Amino acid sequence: MVLIVHGFPSAVAALRFEWAWQHPQASRRLAHVGPRLRGEAAFAFHLRVLAHMLSAPPWARLPLTLRWLRADFRQDLCPPPPPHVPLAFGPPPPRASAPRRRAADTESELEHDAETRCTLCARVLQDEEDPLCCPHPGCSLRAHVICLAEEFLQEEPGQLLPLEGQCPGTQVLAWRRPVILTLSPTNRTPGSCKNSLLWGDLIWLCRMGTEEEEEDSELEEEHWTDMLEI
Repeated sequence: MVLIVHGFPSAVAALRFEWAWQHPQASRRLAHVGPRLRGEAAFAFHLRVLAHMLSAPPWARLPLTLRWLRADFRQDLCPPPPPHVPLAFGPPPPRASAPRRRAADTESELEHDAETRCTLCARVLQDEEDPLCCPHPGCSLRAHVICLAEEFLQEEPGQLLPLEGQCPGTQVLAWRRPVILTLSPTNRTPGSCKNSLLWGDLIWLCRMGTEEEEEDSELEEEHWTDMLEI
């Protein structure tokens, strides 16, 4: 094995991607790829199929990572992957587990979350909803997945899955120690976050705490991307 693609939202989405890659002639999304050419090596053909898959819907908008396990086999893909698909080398990093919290901390957090409201719609975040949070220190963003998706898709109203966007949260300044705000030449105002966020990173951070609990039922529960036709 020299190359893997990871970052799929569910195991079913990954299996469907693998099936389409192995049977490109049976997928209507890959009708333009064409069969294997005479004299074309199997490795080159599979790379050509992969390159077109990463640029075709619905996979073109998934937060995937292209990882070469053997750098000596690396080749440039044509067409190249979308800008939001990073290129990595070496074995995948070990899975990060969420830090264990004490019972007292969990109870106090639950009491606080009971009145936590979505930054965008101002509605109370329900217990069963895992809000999306900005990873930048001091940002107060806590939003429903749908609310933040609509915010990021304002310039792409015809799409369902965002790629990236600017954080709509605000920076919370601590009074215990001085904080220096560095403003860029853009339209950033003091107290606003406006950092560029990749949608895939937000979803990954949101799922870190619940990934172990959902692992056993991942194949049983449907993800909305599983219903996208291949």
